[in-house]
Amino acid sequence: MQIVPKSFYQSADVVSTAKALIGKILQTNIEGIITSGRIVETEAYRGADDKGCHSFIHGKTERTAVMFESGGVSYVYICYGIHHMINVVTNSISNADAILIRAIEPIEGEEIMLARRGGKFKNYYLSGGPGKVCQCLGIEKSGNNLPFYDHNSPISIYDDKCFNETIMSTPRVGMSHRVAEYANNHWRFYVKGNPYVSRPLLLKYDY
Repeated sequence: MQIVPKSFYQSADVVSTAKALIGKILQTNIEGIITSGRIVETEAYRGADDKGCHSFIHGKTERTAVMFESGGVSYVYICYGIHHMINVVTNSISNADAILIRAIEPIEGEEIMLARRGGKFKNYYLSGGPGKVCQCLGIEKSGNNLPFYDHNSPISIYDDKCFNETIMSTPRVGMSHRVAEYANNHWRFYVKGNPYVSRPLLLKYDY
């Protein structure tokens, strides 16, 4: 299993990178406790013109500053004051693209994930949804602005070269009319038939 190099995250095409992240392995080492899962669902957000993207909506603020860094670091924010969400910053410095990790399939430490989640959950009830991903992997605000390409980082991404599944695409989840035409972009990717994907949508497309 090889760590995904920094160059992977430097692509100017965040949509293609969001698709390419499917099948990679997200791993955390929190105070010596290792948990990991295969990424089975992502969403792309483009800083330049995407009305659903934090960096486009708010510009460079204290919260979004990490999105303007060079690709390959984590952007962790809290949604509704409750749920931590982890994103992969991509592209070159100041472009502010990011990919939300929406679901993982557990690989290592599933019992630890269950304990962190506080119940006997299965399938997407365990780790389908960005808030659940962070709960399972122990990711909190301290996980912000960490490199994914460093073996010594508490949060890292690996490639075991074992993924060979069909990838589907749909519009992103929860996009309102305020993002106009961007609500319909097929920038959500997931593994077809995977039980850990956050939610099934009626519209499903091959990509």
